[in-house]
Amino acid sequence: MNAHQGRVAIVTGAGSGIGAATVELLHSQGASVVGVDLDISGVPNGERVASLAGDATDPAVNEAMVALAVERFGGLNTLVLNAGMSRRGRIDELPIEDFDEVWNLNVRAVALGIQAAVPTVEKSDGGAIAVTASTSGLGGDPGMWAYNTSKGAVINLVRAAALDLGPRGIRVNAVAPGPTETAMTERIQGHESIYEELRRRMALQRWGQPEEIAAVIGFLVSPAASFVTGAIVPADGGMSANSGQFSPG
Repeated sequence: MNAHQGRVAIVTGAGSGIGAATVELLHSQGASVVGVDLDISGVPNGERVASLAGDATDPAVNEAMVALAVERFGGLNTLVLNAGMSRRGRIDELPIEDFDEVWNLNVRAVALGIQAAVPTVEKSDGGAIAVTASTSGLGGDPGMWAYNTSKGAVINLVRAAALDLGPRGIRVNAVAPGPTETAMTERIQGHESIYEELRRRMALQRWGQPEEIAAVIGFLVSPAASFVTGAIVPADGGMSANSGQFSPG
């Protein structure tokens, strides 16, 4: 299956987890990919994969990743803004500096990436942008206010961007993963009681894998989703279908 044959993509947060899985998927389906991360040692290798080490919150890095895509692969039509982070702590405990750090990567970097890429993506035939949001942007979690706030904001950023860019031929969507086994969730995975509590809240009764989230991203930026824009697609094993009062199973 070569759903992305001939396409050129950028993936941020490409050094591990969902980002690395997305690079592998797009590359395996025919795309040329620029993988961006602070640490690029984990970016998958490939004959059509280029890596860029940098901070997604830096405007210069966003400009550089677009320039690299054009220089190496001749253009850009697919943008996956996946870089993200979390900080735990109650609203009366977590320092505002931690909130600023979360906001800058989870929201500001998304806006920077879109702004940097749009002039080039607009020149392509059927440009597509996908953003990694979270089910934590659809509701609140104890001790997660900074993350909840940032992901709620990025969900509405995606909707607004879809309205601005749709008339220019660019689709913008988001995937909202539930609990997924990545480096960012390793600490939670290490607490068996929390891990099991989250598992029980999902209809499928298991955590997700990065490749499963990448598959949703791959669909959203593919020609198969040509009439999908402004959508927030939960990929959460059924967690968001649950009222939270009882665990299924």
